[in-house]
Amino acid sequence: MSRTARVLEVLGLAPLWVRRERLAELQAAQLQAEAANEPAQPEARVERESAAPVADAPAPVERPASQRPAPPTVVVPSPASRAAQEPQQIVQPADARSARIAGLDWDALQAEVAECTACNLCHSRTQTVFGVGNPQAEILIVGEAPGAEEDKRGEPFVGAAGKLLDNMLTAISEKRGERVFIANVLKCRPPGNRNPTVEEVAKCAPLLQRQIELIKPKVIFASGRFAIQTLLETDAPVGALRGKVHQYKSIPVVVSYHPAYLLRNLPDKAKAWRDLLLLKATFKQQG
Repeated sequence: MSRTARVLEVLGLAPLWVRRERLAELQAAQLQAEAANEPAQPEARVERESAAPVADAPAPVERPASQRPAPPTVVVPSPASRAAQEPQQIVQPADARSARIAGLDWDALQAEVAECTACNLCHSRTQTVFGVGNPQAEILIVGEAPGAEEDKRGEPFVGAAGKLLDNMLTAISEKRGERVFIANVLKCRPPGNRNPTVEEVAKCAPLLQRQIELIKPKVIFASGRFAIQTLLETDAPVGALRGKVHQYKSIPVVVSYHPAYLLRNLPDKAKAWRDLLLLKATFKQQG
């Protein structure tokens, strides 16, 4: 474009009138100038031409309703099916041995004790100690376990502790073998006269329970910690339980120290004497 034409364009004036031949020459010159002034971009063109075309993602094809997959079915279990799938609590059957012992008569119970192998004490005993006295006794004395002398003779309370117990009974006008029956929680001697274990007490408990059911005493005199705890189902000390009348299945229970303990603790004999007086008074109240 000529200088004059550019000035007129800037000023907003109409272009000059030129001849048709001159106009063609001017247009050709303008095209050449524009071509010379245009920056070359060969690399960009090559890159665009050599680049692989990106394929457009195909449009999703909608399937007929008959060919569409069914939605997943959510199954809600019924209470009955849930209960069947959940782990069930196993209900243990009743102790068959205890149930059988509960149906024994006096003679069968004696045979049961003599042949008992329910715990390991059967391997160390000389013989069992069932008890001694009147099977229809009105006073039942329950001790803890046989000692060495009881294990030899098969009778409870026959050593020094047994002599003291006889003197205690005489003091309240009672006597072994008349209105009194004497038994132990354990029917076998623990080795070394050690304390009974929980398992040993549990195995012998049905035997003592059946003895009480058959004797039907009017009052029970529990002598010693293990006898008291077994009958009253408590772990309270003897000193906290003395001086009161307790209950074992509606049978009055009076508690006191074991005679073997009294031989080692002479001052507590006065307490045991008061326990005997409570035993005597309770027995009279029972008629």
